[in-house]
Amino acid sequence: MEEWLLQQHFDRYLSEDLGFGDLTTRLCVDDRRVEAVIGAKNDFVLSGIREITFLFESHGVEVESYFTSGSEVKKGDILLELKGRASAILGIERTALNILMRMCGIATKVRKMKNLAGDTVIACTRKTTPGFRYFEKKAVEDGGGDPHRMALDDMVLIKDNHITLAGGLKEAIQRAKKASFSKKIDVEVTDVEGAVTAAEKGADIIMLDNMSPSSAKEAYKKIKEIDKKIMVEISGGIDESNVADYAPYADVISSGSLTHSVTAADLSLNIK
Repeated sequence: MEEWLLQQHFDRYLSEDLGFGDLTTRLCVDDRRVEAVIGAKNDFVLSGIREITFLFESHGVEVESYFTSGSEVKKGDILLELKGRASAILGIERTALNILMRMCGIATKVRKMKNLAGDTVIACTRKTTPGFRYFEKKAVEDGGGDPHRMALDDMVLIKDNHITLAGGLKEAIQRAKKASFSKKIDVEVTDVEGAVTAAEKGADIIMLDNMSPSSAKEAYKKIKEIDKKIMVEISGGIDESNVADYAPYADVISSGSLTHSVTAADLSLNIK
């Protein structure tokens, strides 16, 4: 993301947290230069270093980082050293940690899923926190996953409601082909018959939604028999517990759990 856009996000987040100013720091602390460290309190995959470095530096805080995003860090590791005014560091502290904790939690979950899925692409969905999508999608990438769609204009993704309103799967696909050649058509289906129809009608990607591993295997084989270039995406209720069961029958596995059901990493900021 461009720095001016990052700045807009951070200004909004800090405004929410600071209100009219950090009352406690203003009353209790003389605003001298201090040094602080951000450290890991558990093991996780790191994400958000560039973004948090920019946040602190844009408020006059010097930052030295010891890891890059995507690194696997251990409990006790020091991630960042900070030097600056106490008011700046303490005023930013909670916002910075909240962003880092969530991004690292997402990256860690993605890495676990990726390790279980082998060569199959692991992607997230649009089940993200409103106003925080960039950071969550970036964390997916830092964990080794794919961000899928950033927004509704990225590609055509025909889901059940579109099919209902269009008057059927065939009609929906036919209408979708009016899109620019640059836009892929992804079609969600829930059974083998739908998968075959989507393949025969020229879908670029076929999403097998909430199918059992055995049904997904059958659909995958039939799709590839029609056209090996069609990508098979599997989605619906997939997490660490079952991703390995589906991976052999998918080019892509997309999971909302990567962003909506994560445990935040545990970090702390301490004045030296």
